[in-house]
Amino acid sequence: MKRKGGMQSQSAPVSAIAARRSRQKLVAASQTSTTDVESFVNEEPPLKKTKTSASERSSSGNSKNRQSLHGGESAEAPASTKVTSKAKRSDEPHAVGTSNEYQSDISDEYDGVETEGTNGEIECGRPFANDPVDFQSFLLSKSRIGRKDVVYRTDNAICIRLKLKTRKNVGLIGQYDLWVKRGVVSIMGAKLPPSPHLYRIYAPSTHSLPVIKCVSGIEGYAEVEIRSCNNGLSRLRNLSNLYHRIWNTKEPAPGSILQPGRCLSFSILHSSSDDPLKRHLRPLHLDKKWSASIHSLSQRGGFLRVLTCGPKGSGKSTFNKYLLNHLLSPPPSEDNLQHNQHGVAFLDLDPGQPELSPMGQIYLAHLRTPLLGPPFSHPTLNSQSDGHIVRSHYIGASSPKDDPDHYIATAMDLMNRYQELLQSYPQCPLIINYPGWIFGLGLEIAISLVTSLGLTDVVYMSDKGPAEVVEPLTAAASEAGIPVAILPSQPTDFVSRSSAQLRSMQMLSYFHFIQHQGKNGVWSDIPLCQTRPVTVKYSGASRGIFGIMVTGSHHDPDMLRDLLDGAVVGVVAIENLNAIASIDGRNDKTIGVPHFDSDGDLQMEPGVTLNENQSPSLPSSPSHPSPDDDKHPNITYTPRENLPYLFAGNGACYPLDPNLSHCLGQAIIRSINAETQTVDIYTPIPHYNIREALEQGNRLVLVRGQVDNPNWAISEEYFSARAAERRHRRLIAQAKASGVTSDAAARREQTMVSERLRERVRRAGNVPWMRLDEGSGDAKEHDIRQIWRLRKKAYPADSGSGSDREW
Repeated sequence: MKRKGGMQSQSAPVSAIAARRSRQKLVAASQTSTTDVESFVNEEPPLKKTKTSASERSSSGNSKNRQSLHGGESAEAPASTKVTSKAKRSDEPHAVGTSNEYQSDISDEYDGVETEGTNGEIECGRPFANDPVDFQSFLLSKSRIGRKDVVYRTDNAICIRLKLKTRKNVGLIGQYDLWVKRGVVSIMGAKLPPSPHLYRIYAPSTHSLPVIKCVSGIEGYAEVEIRSCNNGLSRLRNLSNLYHRIWNTKEPAPGSILQPGRCLSFSILHSSSDDPLKRHLRPLHLDKKWSASIHSLSQRGGFLRVLTCGPKGSGKSTFNKYLLNHLLSPPPSEDNLQHNQHGVAFLDLDPGQPELSPMGQIYLAHLRTPLLGPPFSHPTLNSQSDGHIVRSHYIGASSPKDDPDHYIATAMDLMNRYQELLQSYPQCPLIINYPGWIFGLGLEIAISLVTSLGLTDVVYMSDKGPAEVVEPLTAAASEAGIPVAILPSQPTDFVSRSSAQLRSMQMLSYFHFIQHQGKNGVWSDIPLCQTRPVTVKYSGASRGIFGIMVTGSHHDPDMLRDLLDGAVVGVVAIENLNAIASIDGRNDKTIGVPHFDSDGDLQMEPGVTLNENQSPSLPSSPSHPSPDDDKHPNITYTPRENLPYLFAGNGACYPLDPNLSHCLGQAIIRSINAETQTVDIYTPIPHYNIREALEQGNRLVLVRGQVDNPNWAISEEYFSARAAERRHRRLIAQAKASGVTSDAAARREQTMVSERLRERVRRAGNVPWMRLDEGSGDAKEHDIRQIWRLRKKAYPADSGSGSDREW
């Protein structure tokens, strides 16, 4: 708990945060006096940086001793990979590495210590040699869980008892299944009664850790079983260093009730100082005003229509998640049981950091179970038991500023879909998440939505203004008769991943997520370059792609192939060709307009077939296409590849009509074959979703937007090769440690495997689109200071500063 400066007496001891900030000011003052002289002589522009965490400052200060976060067994200098791309690059301040610059093999330091468990998935390791001096410890549990609190243990689970009288709670890091056997417990706003249902919970170090609390019990206590789980999410560390050091370690914390030697997927911690990796872990607790507001809003039940807005980093997503979980798990009663059956509708209007989809989309979701993890633990939603995406639209950017009219149109269409959802679930409340763009045009859009969506409440997540935002927003809500709740924000001082890195983690998780119909999804750690792409025809009688659209200004058709190679595109289904014709300035939406027939559409077979190149492809329709399909007035075919370039507008390409189109998901263009008139794509969209869209007569359009380049995909093979090499070295080290002697043939085989793995690493790093930077951290930092870098403004969440330029 932070204390205000005015409330502290002069004789009070200085807290760790105050001491840290005072040291920052002293260091900044000394550096400023030196830097001012150097900058005057060298005429170097000032470099604005965001506030860094303690671990960042310690790592930069000790980089000469450590050389990097991963020394490795070998004596070779640590390397970092820099991904270069033709498109613009993001130089946002980061803690571990941006999407363009990666530090390779963070876990190399743990070779011989970081070992995979029986499930091959648990991240294990040991702390750094130089721990942060100003490390601050947070209590994750009010009291330490002892042996008397353990009901029983198994090989992969533990059952503990939480007493209500002593307010016993437990904080965990990792991923696990929670089974409530007795009493009622709460976690992340959800109240879970006894049931045979297992709740999958994800608690990485990138976010505040959820705490399990006892709410009620027949005899004053609750019993919960915590099971280890295995779904492949932790193995994504083999593809990106952004997933390193975010889960639990192999060995339990000192004094833990977990038995050593069992590599579980979770660890029980009393405080962050118990973490062997000495990370800045913090518990997930709500402000009292937040709790009161959530309780007040939940009283509206199925009539709730609330919009949450506020500055970036103010806690909108956390508040919405708590409110959603609270609505999905009210105290048991007859009325609430009926309410549970209706679920909760979640309208996510933030294309930059969506909760249940990759970046660049806004959507309406209907949820039936609580959300108990960060966004990258549920990159998509397609389950009738847990919930599903009712409708989604592809914005193609992290901000709606480029086309606010289309953004408002998509929001209104999603709101209309919610009205249709109410016909089947009349007691389904609605939570609307608005992005952090609240200045200038963003404020005008927010006011427009407040006055037109039929809301019951508005929540603004900042009690410090600014007045130029709060006053017009409150006035518009008051005029519409909508109460406005102004709550304090809850920013954190320690951020281990930047917004850009979290987006990269979300995209990587999305493209490696595999979900079969009727089953829980799993993650694959196979690089995309080693998987077989889906081959789709874009020309001819059996084409699967009707057109290719590029948002923004018009481009020369000869440049279309270069714009598509390696880009992320949205897969949009056109329900009616008027979605294109209506945006040509005519707005022809008259009922009874003749529709084009669907004879030229593909008919998806029950399974995915293979073509002669042994690549999955969409099956072709045996019927003949309509002659009008290939002669749409808005389609121009490129001269060399014959790509169907779809452009409608005057100067800028108008997007598709959201009333007549929807987004199925996203894909990555692997290659375009002009000879076969096909395009190879990587996409996690289930084939049954594509089949359903085609059977309904929809046409598929690929939309190239302005989202970040998939640099995380470019470096996957390199990180995967290094991970395979580390695993091989660990096996050899374990064999030597166990005293197992191998014959000459086995040693020759080990040597050959080692050479092949080293060659794979060399090949993966020696590519023209990625560069390995050899050298220490000090040398890299010195080089960075010699160049000019454009950085995003780093305003505090409640500073009231900001403008449209933040986007």
